Amino acid sequence: MPDIPSLLADLDAESAVLDTLVAPLTADGWATPTPAEGWTVAHQITHLAWTDRQALLAATDPAAFTAAVEAAFAGGGFDMVDKAAEEGAARPAAEVLADWRAVRGALAAALAAAPAGTRLPWFGPPMGVATMATARLMETWAHGQDVADALGVVREPTARLRHVAHIGVRTRDFAFVSRGLTPPAEEFRIALTAPDGAEWTWGPADAAQSVTGPALDFCLLATRRRHPDDLAVVADGPDARAWLGIAQAFAGPAGTDPAPMRD
Repeated sequence: MPDIPSLLADLDAESAVLDTLVAPLTADGWATPTPAEGWTVAHQITHLAWTDRQALLAATDPAAFTAAVEAAFAGGGFDMVDKAAEEGAARPAAEVLADWRAVRGALAAALAAAPAGTRLPWFGPPMGVATMATARLMETWAHGQDVADALGVVREPTARLRHVAHIGVRTRDFAFVSRGLTPPAEEFRIALTAPDGAEWTWGPADAAQSVTGPALDFCLLATRRRHPDDLAVVADGPDARAWLGIAQAFAGPAGTDPAPMRD
């Protein structure tokens, strides 16, 4: 069974790392552009607060969440994400930060209190509590990378990357389907080197196709924060190589492909 308390502790720790980066910033710091086109640091934190609020609604009032999603898609679909970020980023930085702290705390409490076996509605298929917590950690880490890049900060990779990598592996077929492609019939072998040198693996050891490399690089790839050419992730097999170009650990449109940094 998933260890929900440990997952939530990791989510809290990942949030705290990002909180530490943004809390000391001046108004100018909050207005710093990030790699996401048109988004500042304030947009990034506002987006996390908004998404946490949607997850909180899904956990506490599933019917209301479903109705809100249906209404949103009827009025423009995922445009609501950019609209919410734009509106929220216009608020004072202290208000944005306080809002994110409050809603992420409320979400953690709601997930901790959810009965075993609970399925939560979401923008894609419904998910269990553990998957929701993992998804929130993945997104917090990914948007935290945008903030770190904007501020010129290098974050120390931790064992929490395993959660990000796991959801990156689990969403393999989604990446193909979302682009109108047929997912490969067979599993890949995924073998990643953890920050402490350990090996994290998924899939059968005798799989015909594989993906290997540093866990950090795979997470940057799966969250579409770096171009495959800038990472030490290696694919063996045609389908595995195709996946490297389309891997996507989050729901919704892929957005603009990251440009390669190498000359």
